[in-house]
Order: sequence, then structure tokens, then C-alpha cells
Amino acid sequence: MNQQIKILDLGCGNKKREGAIGVDFNDRTAADVVHNLNSFPYPFEDSFFDEVYIDNCLEHLAEPIKVMEEIYRITKPGSLVKVIVPYFRSQWAFIDPTHLHFFTVDSFAYYDPDHIICKRYDYTLARFKLTKRVFNETLENRWIKKIILSVANRWPNRYEYYLSHLIPLDDITFYLKKI
Repeated sequence: MNQQIKILDLGCGNKKREGAIGVDFNDRTAADVVHNLNSFPYPFEDSFFDEVYIDNCLEHLAEPIKVMEEIYRITKPGSLVKVIVPYFRSQWAFIDPTHLHFFTVDSFAYYDPDHIICKRYDYTLARFKLTKRVFNETLENRWIKKIILSVANRWPNRYEYYLSHLIPLDDITFYLKKI
């Protein structure tokens, strides 16, 4: 028996992913569920979703740790969680006055039990394995950025430490797997 994959698109706006249940606080969007993502718990049962997307939304929310805990609660073990956020060096991170948070290459290390940051700062019980992180995954890039991207995506920590202040990239995508 083939079960349909249950997909959630948090903060979907008017660009909801095909086949997903879209959630947004604005009732003038493509959302299937109108809900303020700063209000907990989310209106979904435990271990329900196979995939969750949160695309350029997390930076607007008051408590990212609580959001990730809710995502943890409503996803099945092994679920894919894709988070797209502005990179902290990008001008786009700071140009929007509604951005409350900024993200680096290690911002999701707090949820990965294999990472020293998670071991040292045990802020939450939500656990996700970081499987991949990609700079500017969905953006058009000129040739100079393409060169930097190849370096940044191969050695993200070195890029952040040595080059990001000289040639800042725009966004970063985190692929997480619920543990």
C-alpha cells in the first residue's frame, strides 16, 4: 500500500510548495491553515509530517528554538526538514526591519548531537542531524559568486571565517533529518 508523503510548508506565503499543506499567518496567501507561527503548539498532531519546509520565515519568528521544537514534535523520525534563511553577512539579512534573527553556518549545530556545540550547549531536546548546508542554492549568481560558492559549499567554516566579510553570500539552506 502506497502512503502519500505528508509535506508541510511553514510560512508559505503565496509560493506554497506543490502537494504541501501551507501555513501562514496572513489569510490573503495560499495558506491552507492560517496560524501565527509564534503561537504554540502548532495545530498538527505529533509525528505527522514526512517533510517540512520553512523558507525565509524563521528569521521573522520570535523564538526559533521553540519553532524547531514544534517541527521536531510534528515530524516523523527520519523526516526531512529544509530551512532556508538569509546568511548573516548578507545585506538582505539586515535590510528587512522584520528580521529578528541571523544565521551562520553553525546555527543548526545546536540540534545535532554529534556536534560539539550541541554537546556543550544543551538548549533543547529537539534533535536533527545536519545532512547538508548549501549557500545561495536557489539564487542566480554571477561568475565571481559562483567561484566563491564552490569554496563556501566545500569548506563552509573556512569561508565564514576567512572570506565571508569580503564577499558575502545571500542565503543558506540547511537540510536536517529528524533523529
